[in-house]
Amino acid sequence: MLAENAYFHGKPLSTGLLRSQMSDFKVFEQLPFLPCGEGEHLYIHVRKTGANTLFVARELAKYFKVKEQLVSYAGLKDRFAVAEQWFGIHVPGKQVYDLSDLVIEGVEVLSYQRHNKKLRTGALTGNRFELILREVSNVKALTQRWHDITDQGVPNYFGEQRFGIDGGNINRALALFSGTKVKDKKKRGMYLSAARSAIFNQVISKRIDTNKFNELLVGDVLMLAGTQSVFLLDELESSIQQRFIDKDLDITAPMWGAGELMTQGDAHDLEQGIAEENEEFSQGLPRFGLKQERRRTRLSISDTNIEVIPTAENTTQVKVSFFLPAGCYATTVLRELLDYRDMTVRNNPEA
Repeated sequence: MLAENAYFHGKPLSTGLLRSQMSDFKVFEQLPFLPCGEGEHLYIHVRKTGANTLFVARELAKYFKVKEQLVSYAGLKDRFAVAEQWFGIHVPGKQVYDLSDLVIEGVEVLSYQRHNKKLRTGALTGNRFELILREVSNVKALTQRWHDITDQGVPNYFGEQRFGIDGGNINRALALFSGTKVKDKKKRGMYLSAARSAIFNQVISKRIDTNKFNELLVGDVLMLAGTQSVFLLDELESSIQQRFIDKDLDITAPMWGAGELMTQGDAHDLEQGIAEENEEFSQGLPRFGLKQERRRTRLSISDTNIEVIPTAENTTQVKVSFFLPAGCYATTVLRELLDYRDMTVRNNPEA
């Protein structure tokens, strides 16, 4: 079901190792606000190493003696990483907490403060990444590719994490659409998201294969930079073309659900064709209350840096850092940068 996605910049010429060590993959979550100091919700900023977000949330629920539903977070973070992120716990009242006795394996509490609003899923500006790539070959090609990526962006594919181990979430979504009951809402949501993401990724891949990824089509639906506002492109003007080049506008693809596609003409036909190739998904998703939405096809990265680090072992390490908006994947950027081998798969077959 999961076909190989097309490369926008061509298949990378360089190879390397990802996550040889836990500290090779660092993530720093950035919220658009800081806790105000009062309110019913306690925000806890942690640094977790090798710890699953859901595991930490469950442990926090045990510590505060509350239901798991009362612990929230803005987004899931990689387990095989050093990740700094926020958790929110609904604890009404004015109790002053001392978290010096909070012990969770792999977790360090950085700060905590009360706030007057719940920490909701997606309520983050984005994430900053600092990644070390080891045993990198063809550094010259990698450096050139890095500059191409920072200048032109990459396809905004959903990363492999979205689909589970060996794409298992896709099979579970198919079972769900065939009538299998899944009581756990979070798991059910993961399977539905995998199905939507598969259609989305295939639309992008098709546009690349047909040389339409970087080409505006009359009938495309465009999204304004920094917002989720969209509009139909009914006339291709030079000013619109320039705004697309300047990354003020982006082409979108569907996050499938109930309702009609917003696109028209060739763009509509391309998207509808992918939906028909994935009939079980496109017919199953609306039955679970999901509606048509749009997502950018191009992922632009910012706050970028690259550093080549020679080692005593006569191998080359490369450190890259960059910022991604919420909901985007570092592995999607790396996929265009180099043909990498994720060492957590070798060391942790069930990861």
